[in-house]
Amino acid sequence: MRRTLFVLIISNLIISFSMTAVQAGITIPKPVKEWTFLVFLNGNNNLDNYGAMNINQMEQVGSTDDINVVVQWASLNTKKTQRLYIEKDNSPSVTSPVVADLGTVDMGDWRNLVEFVQWSAARYPAKRYFITVWNHGNGWHGTQQFKPTEISYDDISGNVITTKQLGEAMAEASKIIGHKVDLYASDACLMAMLEIADEMAPYVDIFAGSEDSEPGAGWPYQAILKKWNENPAIGPAEVAKIVTTQYILSYSGGSNGRYDVTFSAFDLNKIQGLNNAIATLGTNLKTLDKPSRGKVVSAASKSLYFAYSDYIDLGDYLNLIEKQQIEGVSAEALAGVRAAMKDMVVINQATGRFSRAQGVSVWAPSRRSTHEKYSSVYKTLQFQSHSDWNSTLEYLLQDQTY
Repeated sequence: MRRTLFVLIISNLIISFSMTAVQAGITIPKPVKEWTFLVFLNGNNNLDNYGAMNINQMEQVGSTDDINVVVQWASLNTKKTQRLYIEKDNSPSVTSPVVADLGTVDMGDWRNLVEFVQWSAARYPAKRYFITVWNHGNGWHGTQQFKPTEISYDDISGNVITTKQLGEAMAEASKIIGHKVDLYASDACLMAMLEIADEMAPYVDIFAGSEDSEPGAGWPYQAILKKWNENPAIGPAEVAKIVTTQYILSYSGGSNGRYDVTFSAFDLNKIQGLNNAIATLGTNLKTLDKPSRGKVVSAASKSLYFAYSDYIDLGDYLNLIEKQQIEGVSAEALAGVRAAMKDMVVINQATGRFSRAQGVSVWAPSRRSTHEKYSSVYKTLQFQSHSDWNSTLEYLLQDQTY
């Protein structure tokens, strides 16, 4: 009886304190979970209808005692941007509570991504953070000559997050959470590029994305969250493996049908080794004579590419160069790049016509005109400063008149 009375007294005190704190405007700290999964879902474009679909998939699992799932959801149809704390339900519509109603937000402004991270980290603290940007992706340069267009196209504002801005966003996010972002991945097209990964390498541990275009349905969020919750304390590399495997399964006759797709993840703590190996290969390639240069360019033109002919699979490119046994090309330099790439790639899976993909794409135009179109912007990227790849391309393409 005494124990029951004691418990009742303590419970009443806790309730009383909580009510007083709320009335006083005091925020009661929430428990620190294993993970907070942040989805920056930009539906301010023609992908809008897929947004609700993907959120409904998340709601089939919802947030748990170990994983917070928080979404900033912008919709072109409603002209609203809302923050949702995802809770489990079985409804065909989105029912998770709106924890913040922001009106219209420019989702093409990288600073709003940072603000979402800051707001979420204060309210849903965790040991580790997984940040996802959901939208169109276009690799490091897209189609605009003087603006490297990365991701998160906002049709209302006309803005987009660039390659360098995404790196800046991850720099700010790492400051906010007090350590490197544990896992960054893009639910968007053409993002598994060295140029993009290297921009955020100082601030992110594991990076993941697709070399090729993603189908509109994007990731199978229910399957990812279900598998993840079987062991929620796993590290970022293991979470990236779940995302990769479930994504590939969903398009291999699974929940999203059957499409040829790619997905991979990098350990960005290993990227400098690959940069150095590419720099060494570049030094070698810049000694080649005209016939040998032509063969290396030809290898680029025949390599597996993704959407744009100048976005090619690095591993396939190495294989084609090696296969030709080009005079002057160092077998040791090729092997060095291959070994460093293998060391960096955590997981790589691809299906159908992309079966030759080895997880890493890189810019390698086979036309001088394409190189000249984007060269000035390329020189501003971290990957160029770490590998000097732009000058290698310039040397290889010097013989072309167009």
